[in-house]
This record gives sequence, C-alpha cells and structure tokens, in this order.
Amino acid sequence: MKKYIVILTAGLLSLNGMAQQTPAPKQTEAIAIEGATAHLGNGEVIENALIMFEDGKLTFVGSGNTKIARKGNVIDASGKHIYPGFIAPAKTLGLVEVDAVRATDDSDEIGDIIPHVRSLIAYNAESKVVESMRPNGVLLGQIAPEGGRISGTSSIVQFDAWNWEDAAVKVDDGIHLNWPNSFKQGRWWAGEDPGYSPNKEYTAQTTAVVNFMKNAIAYGKAQSKELNPAFLAMKGIFDGSQRLYVYADGEREIIDAVNTLKNNGAKHVVLVGGYHAYKITDFLKQNDIPILVQATHNLPGFDDDDYDLPYKLPKLLLDAGLLVGIQNSDAANFQTRNLPFYAGQVGQQGLDKEKALQLITGNTAKILGIDTDYGTLETGKSATLFVSEGDALDMRGNQLTHAFIDGRTISLETHQTELWKRYSEKYEGQK
Repeated sequence: MKKYIVILTAGLLSLNGMAQQTPAPKQTEAIAIEGATAHLGNGEVIENALIMFEDGKLTFVGSGNTKIARKGNVIDASGKHIYPGFIAPAKTLGLVEVDAVRATDDSDEIGDIIPHVRSLIAYNAESKVVESMRPNGVLLGQIAPEGGRISGTSSIVQFDAWNWEDAAVKVDDGIHLNWPNSFKQGRWWAGEDPGYSPNKEYTAQTTAVVNFMKNAIAYGKAQSKELNPAFLAMKGIFDGSQRLYVYADGEREIIDAVNTLKNNGAKHVVLVGGYHAYKITDFLKQNDIPILVQATHNLPGFDDDDYDLPYKLPKLLLDAGLLVGIQNSDAANFQTRNLPFYAGQVGQQGLDKEKALQLITGNTAKILGIDTDYGTLETGKSATLFVSEGDALDMRGNQLTHAFIDGRTISLETHQTELWKRYSEKYEGQK
C-alpha cells in the first residue's frame, strides 16, 4: 500500500509542475556590471554602461567612464546588453499548469461576479511554465483570474520564489471585469449562423454590473455588520488604491465601459484588449485610460480591418499620446515567454526600438502601479534586470547570460533547457 502512495504522490508533484531550481538567496555581495549597452526602459540608452547594485537596490546607473570605485563582484559584459526585467500583465501564469487537466487549472472559479476571489493564494510558484519565462527575460508578472463577469482580484509577483508569499510584489493590485459584448457570434456547432448578431441581453448585462457597483458603494457607506465579501472587495476600486481592469475591444463597448465605470465610482480604469481603441483615442486620452493591448501576432479580427492592424496597433495608440503596454492576450501561458518578440515586432512597424521596449518595461510598470520599484533601470529602484548576448527583442539575440531579481542571482536553467542539453549530448557526433 505504501508503494502506491509514494507513486501517487510523485505523480501529483509531477502534474503540479515542481520546479527544478532552488530560489536564489538574498543578495549578500555588491555587484557591478560594466561594458554593456544599457537599455533603461524609459527610452534612454547608455553605451559602455556601468550598473551597480547592493542589497537588492540599484546604487549606480551611468557611464562606465565615470571614475567610481567598483564594489564586490565585477562582471565584464562588454559587447552585451542590459535590460530591466520584462513584465507580463494580466496572465494566468502559475494558475494553470496543464490546460487539459482540470486539477491543475485554478484560473476560473465558480460564480459570475466574484471580485473577492484572490488569484494570489492559488499561485504555484514552482510551476514549470513560470520557470520557463526567465530565460527570455520575463521576470515579473501580474497573475490574473479569468471567466465570469467580474473574475476576481489579481496580484503582481516575481518569478523566483518558494511560494506565493515570497513571490508577491504587489498584493491584490486590481480587479478584472469582462465587459459584455454588444454583438454575439452564432454557435456553429449548435447549428446556428456563425455570423454576428446584436446581443439582446447587452443592456441587462451592463445593468447588472452597474447595480453591483452601486450596491457595493452603499455597503461601504452603511458600514453594515453583515459581512459581504464581494462588496467589501470593491472598496479599493472606489478609494483609488486598486485598479479596475476592464476587458473590451469594440468602440461601443469601450465607451460604455469607461463612462459607466467612472460614473459609478471607479477611480483608475485600465483597458485590456482595446482592439478598436485606435478609433477613439481622443476619448481615451480625455479620460486618462491606459491600455494593455493584445498579442501582436494575430490576424485581423474583421474583414475590413487593415491586414497589419494587430501589428501596428500599439504604435497607433502611442502616437495618439496614450500610455500603452502589451498584454499578449489570446496567447497560451507558455507563449508568454515570447513577450519580448511581440515588442520587437512592434519595433518593426515604424516604432522606435526603445519605445517598443517600454511596452514591456517602463510603460507596463506605470500601468500596474509598480513603477516606483520596477520597470526601468534607475538608482534606488529594484535590481531586477538581465544581461543578454544581443538584442533581447530579437529571438536571435535574446540569449541571457545573467539575470537578477531584487539583486538575487537567479538560475536560467529550466526543465526545457535540461532536456535540450540531455538530448543534444545524446546525438552529438552522430550522423
């Protein structure tokens, strides 16, 4: 009987994706990286840079020609590039390990309006999917729930931790709302016309959101002794301590969502998706709405869209003066590691390469509200960065040699790199 228990336990550990690397210990020695080209994440570039950090914080960011004493371990990165850690917003990383295995999927809980459900406590810091982000420079992420009308509450984590408590960077940073669609597509598998038709329930669905928000405000003012976790969870949306991430793509949906949410007490609204946001940029700018756009590796959504609309959407929004980041929705969790290449593609659509970098560093940090510590390489901020052999927005150059989270030297080994080494050695020299 004991034998079967051991086998079952081992199987469950494998299913849950136990990571192979031990999280790095706290930084104890000062580190200086010199000779590389530093991309600061705010549009600035420093050739022959000197980056120094101690106790997890950046102590110097500037030219390597500066006469300043190098402390601790000095890394010669001549000919290489330094970047702030990339940030993946609004993803279910650590909540889903194997899509086909329900026991490993904690992304969608039962209920339609559940803002009190916290994704952080379900986050698996030892996920093999999460582990695979680091070799491409994706070191931070916003772990968000999905499904229903109000999916729950997200948190921001770093990707080298023992558990969710250690991983947390910003706890319960925002609530995620899926705005109703004014049109719906027919279910071809149910014999319906696969085309689009007006959603007759649109008004009722939006009214339900409004009523919930009004009741949550009333609950907060009344200071009721009867505990209502859903209403209580909305407090941060109304006092401005949390952001409300609303998922919408069409013009009508975006306008309705922004007006409705702001008129009902939401202080900070972030648009996620925004496929047709470029058509109403003046409205979005007037309302100070930042946007996390979907993955740029998509086909156009409609027949009359430009063939390259998904590729150039971030540039269109940036040119209009909006704050933009890349969320890469519609991409499977494991594809989040390709986040830098989405930004690199946008850099081929007429956008300056450093502005493209900001889409996954400085801009995203501002949108998520963690720019005080992350997103750019500046003195006093967290030493969360990496060194790459070449251009990190190009898969040919994105070859990391060193990576640090809060000054800790993290491992770049993953289950996949171990398998690559194992089988490359097996077939080496064979014809």
